[in-house]
Amino acid sequence: MRGVATRGSQVNFGQFGLKAMSAGWVTSRQIEAARKALTRYTQKGGRVWIRIFPDKPITQKPAETTMGSGKGDVVDYVVVIRPGRIMFEMGGLPEDQASIAMYMAARKLSVKTKFIVKE
Repeated sequence: MRGVATRGSQVNFGQFGLKAMSAGWVTSRQIEAARKALTRYTQKGGRVWIRIFPDKPITQKPAETTMGSGKGDVVDYVVVIRPGRIMFEMGGLPEDQASIAMYMAARKLSVKTKFIVKE
């Protein structure tokens, strides 16, 4: 996962964004936990956009399986995150409330993030 994100690196829909500062995988469960944290904090006052989608299947073989028995079953879906990618956007809230909500969501993710404001 070398390089930086060229697509999806600018805030397009809202006024605030959560930008990835490190590379890694983000699972569908982490995205859902972050979404719940954002919507719970906004209380119908703002709007949330999710800019990432987990489209890469991750497989795992069962325990105590011998070599050569084929590929394992799909366990989870992930999205590959590179530095600079905007993962979540938010609008319709004051900056202090949006930064707290994004901080709550960032705690659920496995990559380092940064709160940014649209110029």
